[in-house]
Amino acid sequence: MLIVPAAADFTPGSFGHKGEIVDGWETRRRRTPGHDWVLIRLGSPGVIHSIDVDTSFFTGNYPDTCRIEACGVEGYPSPEELAGPDADWQEIVPLSPLKGGTHNHFTVTAPTRFTHIRLAIHPDGGVARLRAHGRVVPDPRRFDGLTVDLAAREHGGVVETGSDTFYSSAGVLNLPGLARHMGDGWETRRRRGPGNDWAIISLAAPGRLRQIEVDTSYYVNNASGECALYGANSATTPGPDSPLWFPLLPRTRLQPDTRHFFDVTGSDPGAGTDVVTHVRFDVFPDGGISRLRLLGSVDSAARPALALRWFNALPAGQARAVLTATAGLDPHTARELVARRPLAPGDPATEAIPLLRQAHRWSATGSARV
Repeated sequence: MLIVPAAADFTPGSFGHKGEIVDGWETRRRRTPGHDWVLIRLGSPGVIHSIDVDTSFFTGNYPDTCRIEACGVEGYPSPEELAGPDADWQEIVPLSPLKGGTHNHFTVTAPTRFTHIRLAIHPDGGVARLRAHGRVVPDPRRFDGLTVDLAAREHGGVVETGSDTFYSSAGVLNLPGLARHMGDGWETRRRRGPGNDWAIISLAAPGRLRQIEVDTSYYVNNASGECALYGANSATTPGPDSPLWFPLLPRTRLQPDTRHFFDVTGSDPGAGTDVVTHVRFDVFPDGGISRLRLLGSVDSAARPALALRWFNALPAGQARAVLTATAGLDPHTARELVARRPLAPGDPATEAIPLLRQAHRWSATGSARV
């Protein structure tokens, strides 16, 4: 229940065979020393900026205090392995008091990329929801030689801004999975004047787009009538009227309650042109869009910077494991290299490691070797 996307809800007077039915994680009353805890694998590994320990509706049965730890590990460890000595847990929220029936917010300052968190509550009690907010730091090895959704939130894509948030935020456009209902998409108010609505997205990595999926599922009488897509290659997010935007998809008609797939006509991966870092998605004149997918491949020239950002953010233990198990370095050399971080582009040490220098499965043109 802790990670259910919807906010907590509670109906007083609802009882089951274990007592009152609550919308959250509630532990039994502890009569022995110790405390309760829960282990969570993050939806996407990344740098955590803040934690929300939500005790909504828990007023006489919330924990007195909580403590939160995090770690970063390779692969898919079991709970037993995460409890072992190889998991380097770091405290990101010290033992702190909690208030009942509210959102308890904690700032996290660690610049480290984590894969798991562990919430400890003292001594017992109920927590409705747990949120870890931050920035996704993708593993570049997951992109090598593949076509992926470069706009996806799970890969590090960010909806930076949108023209209208009256019914919902444009930030839902790049959520994982299909929309569950009409309220799970981006719907703008009815436009009575000139112009059109739009959203700007930072891609997970610079890349070349090949296909766009525009999903209007559940929008029957209020879907957007048309759409267009523009791209930009910029170190910062361009404004909606920036001259940096160039066309990727011309103004195209949409159907209600339909998943549409369009080729990105402005991009030519074979010629090595039209590298995109941001997109502006225009809808005409207003209406609803459930999801937006931008399928493409990471630009081979951008891959080293992506790898360095990822490697510099890894916990020391995971960074050493990457260098020994994946890059083939001896443990002593790996420890020395990890201690030198943050590494910079052009550093002789990084140039000697193909994992950081370039994708080992890519050719010079950025295509996957077969």
